[in-house]
Amino acid sequence: MDYRLKRYFNVTAGNPEEGLHRAKLAKHTGCNLETVRYYEKIGMMPDPPRTAAGYRVYNEGHVSRLRFILRARELGFSIEDIRGLLRLVDRGTQTCAEVQQLTEAHLADVRNKIRDLKRIEAVLAATAAQCSGEVVPDCPVLDALAS
Repeated sequence: MDYRLKRYFNVTAGNPEEGLHRAKLAKHTGCNLETVRYYEKIGMMPDPPRTAAGYRVYNEGHVSRLRFILRARELGFSIEDIRGLLRLVDRGTQTCAEVQQLTEAHLADVRNKIRDLKRIEAVLAATAAQCSGEVVPDCPVLDALAS
């Protein structure tokens, strides 16, 4: 497995008495604490080792994996798409072709959304341009929404 990818998932290495607690992991990555819990609950973040006192302790592998997830979400990948990427990398079976296929499908969805947003923008702009903005009961925007 490529070292760059392996580091994302080297989550069992290290001493469980060292590392970050969940709140520090969240702060360190700029992620909401509840989001970290959610990713753990749905299995995208593996259970971290625990200290003798039972506290969860996250290592750099957890930090890298969480950053990977957060960046993929910023780019609009769905949870299922990210799960697919994580499965490939966790198994060490990823190929650039598989990742490219998933990425191109996502890119097609993004382009469709952009086209839809441009159509919405044009309709809203045209409708708003018809509005006088005066304090009158008749409003072309409301008329357009009602029709």
